[in-house]
Amino acid sequence: MDNKERENNEIQETVATESVVPKETEKAAEKKPPKMKKTEGAVGGKAVNVIINILLVIGCLTVFFPLYMTVIIAFKKPAEMTNDVAGALAFPEKWNLDNFAEAMRVTDFWHSLGNSLLLTGVTVVICILLHSLAGYVIGRKMARLKTFKAAYFYIVSGMFVPFAVLMMPLVKQTAQMGIANRIGVIILYVVFFMPMNMMLYTGYLKNIPIALEEAACVDGATAWQTYWKIIFPNMKPMHATVAVLTAMSTWNDVMTPLVIMSGTDQNTLPLAQLNFQTQFGTNYNLAFASYLLALLPILIFYIICQKQIISGVVNGAVK
Repeated sequence: MDNKERENNEIQETVATESVVPKETEKAAEKKPPKMKKTEGAVGGKAVNVIINILLVIGCLTVFFPLYMTVIIAFKKPAEMTNDVAGALAFPEKWNLDNFAEAMRVTDFWHSLGNSLLLTGVTVVICILLHSLAGYVIGRKMARLKTFKAAYFYIVSGMFVPFAVLMMPLVKQTAQMGIANRIGVIILYVVFFMPMNMMLYTGYLKNIPIALEEAACVDGATAWQTYWKIIFPNMKPMHATVAVLTAMSTWNDVMTPLVIMSGTDQNTLPLAQLNFQTQFGTNYNLAFASYLLALLPILIFYIICQKQIISGVVNGAVK
């Protein structure tokens, strides 16, 4: 009996210990982890945010202050222009549009506007068609063939060549070829903007899966049909980005039309605006009014395409 009682006691003790251990583990699991104390990084983060906000405010002021000066001076009369800062920043006594009318007359606005629109529009269309096609061919082939990779780096290296180095040779060559006119300027623009546009298109092309082209090939489509019906429509965000960047550069360019079309009656708006600068001074009232008139078309174009610009630039930056 004594042995049986001892065995029963041992069995009860083991059962009791097994029942106690899970309860202890459950209590330990129910305990919440201790709260983390705030570190000094939070204070440092607030200070950094304050500094960033101050820098952003300063950046906004540096952008809006010249625009404010342009608008104020454009609506002022020449008699209201003073040499002190307070007089320059003051509002005009009477808001009038006389400066805009005179600026349009001096610059032959509608004729100059037509030339600028022609150069910009044709350049944008040709750049989108040719540069997207070249970017597609080189972008798909350069990963496998070294020849296309070398061609890519050769074209992109053109961004590092300054225009001052090319200016005099271009003047002589365009004159010898008989294209010292708007056609020559358009050809030069297409060549000048090719490096940047090529880099944007090849970068954006990596977001378009090759499976789409393989499926089109299985369906019997040619390479030409695959590009125009599948690849080209899928690059619409990048087309908008390239169009805006190319249009802004072409619209505001002075040097290329100046050295190529000098002596002709084909002035663009930037060239016509040089009439306000003379040997003895500058008529700021008319000049700033003309600048605002030239800003409106490209600003409207930018607002129309702004939805596609951010997605195009971000996706094109993915490597």
